[in-house]
Amino acid sequence: MHLPTLETKRLRIRPLRMEDLDDCHRLYVDIGWADQAVGEDENLKRRREWLEWTVRNYEQLARLYQPPYGERAVELEESGQFVGLVGLVPLLAPFGQLPSFGRVEGARFSAEVGLFWATAPAWQRRGYATEAARALVAHAFDHLKLGRILAGTQRDNTASLDVMRRLGMRIEENPFPEPPWFEVTGILEAASW
Repeated sequence: MHLPTLETKRLRIRPLRMEDLDDCHRLYVDIGWADQAVGEDENLKRRREWLEWTVRNYEQLARLYQPPYGERAVELEESGQFVGLVGLVPLLAPFGQLPSFGRVEGARFSAEVGLFWATAPAWQRRGYATEAARALVAHAFDHLKLGRILAGTQRDNTASLDVMRRLGMRIEENPFPEPPWFEVTGILEAASW
């Protein structure tokens, strides 16, 4: 299963390539996802390794008839300017703790297809994350025939919560304290899309 380049009115969502290294690295630094415990050179090395893996992964997953997991570049349709990332990613979490999944404290971890997005700070608050995510979700439901897509975030990440709401996701909070990183999940069912 290959994910084609997707286009919206303003954006192009395409597979990453090695030439995107500087843009991806800058994005992760600017949004605070770079590892502060290591230096710039090590962070760049790690980002390069991730990008090499991502690019190789597209073809390997397709050969195995697996979902087209991995981040994609989001760029402006008119100029090709890199503005962020969007992708389908595997999510592994105790979803059974969520109210609509049974609300069982200490539930076993299960796998779901996740939706990921990150927008460079200079390009935020323009609707690009929602527009890119909407295009990817439409493709996932219409062409990949997925039944459900989830997205996770923290309670204080209002920007991501807003994207979830604009996509029509049902937002559920983990009612239990563990694990501490499992705070909020957006749930979007194909039947309600």
